[in-house]
Amino acid sequence: MLTPDQFFPFLLAAIVLTASPGPDNLMVLGMGMSKGRRQGIAFGLGCAFGCLSHTVLAVVGVSALIAASPTAFTVLKVAGGLYLIKLGWGAWRHAGAVNVAAAGIPGESPARLFWKGCLANAINPKVVLFFLSFLPQFVVAAQGDVGWQLAALGVTFTLQAAVLFGLLGYFAGAIGQWLANRPGAGKVLDRVAGTVFIALGLKLIVSR
Repeated sequence: MLTPDQFFPFLLAAIVLTASPGPDNLMVLGMGMSKGRRQGIAFGLGCAFGCLSHTVLAVVGVSALIAASPTAFTVLKVAGGLYLIKLGWGAWRHAGAVNVAAAGIPGESPARLFWKGCLANAINPKVVLFFLSFLPQFVVAAQGDVGWQLAALGVTFTLQAAVLFGLLGYFAGAIGQWLANRPGAGKVLDRVAGTVFIALGLKLIVSR
């Protein structure tokens, strides 16, 4: 499996990359602030565990096929962007849902948001290419079992991302709860989160 010389440098690099500002961080932050602490944590954990799908792709070599095929990459990129836009449009349509839920109308469950986070991460082609280029840098071919090394690295990345995104969702939710006591704050936060999702989706579609 992984040696200490592999594991600790990889873990440090993974933490730095995960903590750096990026689309996943913004999505988790927006969800936590607009929907609440539990929902932010659930969505953050979903985004983290969505990395397992990219780990599987890296292990079996499908990521290499996607990277080598402009058509496959374009289709996956457009699909990922459209899904983020769909999430953003939903947030705009249901702006203020946190306040409505307090009156007895339930919002989306943490379980549903967890799976939304998984899907949002799993269909992001940038993460596919990231795993394809990042994980092999810490594989030592001379140790054998390259597939198992890739799997261990992918699981390590997923677990540290779950911790960081969970904390981000927790504290973003706390901020959201504080702001939700102000009139109209829930609607504003929903629209801010929706705008972030839509902007990220458009950026994903038009980027090269």
